[in-house]
Amino acid sequence: MLVRRPRDPLQALQRRSQELKQQVDSLLSESRLKGALESSRRRDIYQRCIQLKQAIDENKNTLQKLNKADEPAPVGNYDQKKKEEHSLLDKLTHQLQELAVSLRREDVTEIGALTEREEDEDFAEEDEEEEEDEEESEESGEEEEGTEEEEEEKQEDESHQQATSKEYVAIGDFTAQQVGDLTFKKGEILRIIEGKPDGWWTAKNAKGEKGLVPRTYLEPYNKDKGEESSEEGSEEDAEVGDETAEGAEVKQRADSHWSAVQKAVSEINTVDVLTTMGAIPAGFRPSTLFQLLEEGNQFRASYFLQPELTPSQLAFKDLMWDAKMGTIRSRPSRVSLILTLWSCKMIPLPGMSIQVLSRHVRLCLFDGNKVLSNIHTVRATWQPKKPKTWTFSPQVTGILPCLLDGDCFIRSNSSSPDLGILFELGISYIRNSTGERGELSCGWVFLKLFDASGIPIPAKTYELFLNGGTPYEKGVEVDPSVSRRAHGSVFYQMMIMRRQPQLLVKLRSLNRRSRNILSLLPETLIGSMCSIHLLIFYRQILGDVLLKDRTSMQSADLISSPVLATFPKLLEQPDVMDALRSSWAEKESTLKRSEKRDKELLKAAFVLVYHDCALPLLQSTLLPPFRWAEGEAEAARWKVIADFLMETRENGGALHALLSPDGLHEPFDVSEQTYDFLGEIRENAA
Repeated sequence: MLVRRPRDPLQALQRRSQELKQQVDSLLSESRLKGALESSRRRDIYQRCIQLKQAIDENKNTLQKLNKADEPAPVGNYDQKKKEEHSLLDKLTHQLQELAVSLRREDVTEIGALTEREEDEDFAEEDEEEEEDEEESEESGEEEEGTEEEEEEKQEDESHQQATSKEYVAIGDFTAQQVGDLTFKKGEILRIIEGKPDGWWTAKNAKGEKGLVPRTYLEPYNKDKGEESSEEGSEEDAEVGDETAEGAEVKQRADSHWSAVQKAVSEINTVDVLTTMGAIPAGFRPSTLFQLLEEGNQFRASYFLQPELTPSQLAFKDLMWDAKMGTIRSRPSRVSLILTLWSCKMIPLPGMSIQVLSRHVRLCLFDGNKVLSNIHTVRATWQPKKPKTWTFSPQVTGILPCLLDGDCFIRSNSSSPDLGILFELGISYIRNSTGERGELSCGWVFLKLFDASGIPIPAKTYELFLNGGTPYEKGVEVDPSVSRRAHGSVFYQMMIMRRQPQLLVKLRSLNRRSRNILSLLPETLIGSMCSIHLLIFYRQILGDVLLKDRTSMQSADLISSPVLATFPKLLEQPDVMDALRSSWAEKESTLKRSEKRDKELLKAAFVLVYHDCALPLLQSTLLPPFRWAEGEAEAARWKVIADFLMETRENGGALHALLSPDGLHEPFDVSEQTYDFLGEIRENAA
C-alpha cells in the first residue's frame, strides 16, 4: 500500500487560495444573477462574506509565517510565488468588502424604507412651510430623470433659498466606500440636498463637495440650541424607533440600564463599519458593562462598600455591632464564594486596523434582566505566540497589581432564583486611522449559581462557551466562521467545539477561615482577594465610628475621619490601592506575633500607614488622573507612586514629602477629612 506524500507547505497554501478564489467567484456570481435578493438570502450571502473573509485572513497569516526553510525540497522563485499569493488574497479581500458594503446598503434600504420615507415626507413638509418653491423643485427632482436632477441642484446652488435646506451633524466618521460617496468626520455639518428612502442621502459639505452619505450617521443640527429644535430631535427619535407604537408618547427611560443600551446602540455604526471592513468578528458588540460603568457610580465597588439602611431608614442593614466581640457582627449571605479566573481560549483576533490597549474580563451578579452588584474588572495577559489565549494571575502577591488578580470574592443576598454571574470579555482599542477609542465585547456567558430546585451549583472548574452580541441578544455567535451548529461525525463536532471561544473558571468552596473573613464584608460586593484585608480594616473602622464611638445614634453630624472619607476612592484607583497594600505589608512584617493578635493595635497601625501612603497620593498634583487603558498615563502614575513610596521609606514617613517645597498638593477641602454617612449610604435595594 502506497503512503501518500504530504503536500509541501507553499503548495498546500496555493491550493487553499484557489479554493477560496472559487468560493468568492461563486458568491459574486450568485449575488449578480439573483437580481433583487430576498432579505434572508441577502443575510446568508453577507454571513458567507464574513466567513470567507476570516478564512482568507487565516490563509494570510499562514502565508506570512512560511519560510523557505519549511519546504522539504527546493522551490524555485519562492519569494515571487509568496508575493503572488499575497496579491491574490488581497484581491479576494477587496472583492468581499465591496460585496459586503453593497449588501449592507440593500439591507438598510429594506429595513429603514418606511421610517426613512416618513422622515423624508416630514423633511419635505418643513421645506414647504419655509419655501414652497424649493419644495416643488425637490419633488420634481425625485420624479424626473437624472439630467433634470442635476439642473435642479445647480438651480439650488445658485439660489439664495439654499439656506433653508435641512442641516445635519455627523455623529461618527465615515470613509467613502465607492465612487459617489462623500467622506466626512464626526462633528462636521452637512447640508442635505435630497433625502431618499433607501437611507443614502445626497449631501454637501462646507467645501461644496457633494456625495451620498448614510442616514444613520447623521443627526439634526441645532443652530440655536433652543427648545423647538430639541423637540424636533425627539420627534425624529420617535420615528427612527421601529418598535414605538404609532401615536404613542415617547418617554425617556430613567434607569441606567436603558441609558447604557441607548449609548451602546449609538456606537453600533462604528462597530458595523469595523465588521464590514473585517477588523472585528461579526459577534463583537459595544461593551454593555462598560457603558453601565460610565453612567455613574451605581455599579462601582465604592458605592457597594458603603453601609445600607433598613427600609425604616433608622438603622444600618448590613453593619451591626457585636458587643461581646467588640467589633462588627458577621453577616452570612445567600452567596458567599471565591471564584478563580483561569484562562480564555480561542478568542478571535481583531484586525490590523485597530490597536488593542487592554484585554480584560468584567463580571457582576446578574438575574438575566438587570445587574445586581458592582461590576468588577480583571485584566488579562497574553503572549504573542498564543494571541488567542488570555491568562490571569491567581493569588496576586508582592508588587503585582491587584488589577491582574484572578481570585475574586463574590457576595450577594439576592433571593432571585435566576441569580448568577455574568462574564463579559472585552478589549479597549484605538483605531489607527482615526484615533477613535472604544470598548468592545468579545463575547459573554452567564453562569447560574442555583439549579432549578434552588440548590447551589457544585464547586468545580467550569468550561463556559461564549455567546456573541450583548447579554440581551440570544443565538448570536462570536465568530460565525466557526459555528457551533456543526453537522457530521461526532469526531468532527468535537473538533468544532474545541475551536469555540470559551472561558475557564473555578468555583472554590470556603473553609471556616475564608467564610469568617467574607462575612465581615457588605452583603453584596465583588472584589479582588488580594485587597480583602484592607476592605475589612475599612469596615471595622466604619463600625467603630458609626456604631461604637458616635455620641448619639440620632446624630447625623459630619464625622472627622480621613480614612472613611477617602478610602472608597482607592477602589477606583487600583494603583493607589496597590501602594497601600505594599506599605501595609512592609509595616505588618515589622510587628511581633503578639501585636498581630491585638485588633485595636492593628487598626491604629493601619490608620497611620494610610495617612503616610494613600492620603497624600490622592491629593498630590504630581499624580496624573487615572485613565483606563492608557499606557502612558498608567506608567506616569506608577513612577510618581514608586518615587513617593521610596522617599517615604527613606524618611520614615510622609511628613518630609508633605512639607517639601517640591511636593504640590491640591487645595485643602473639608471633604478630605470629614465623612458624611448620610450622603454616602446606599438606599435599601428591596
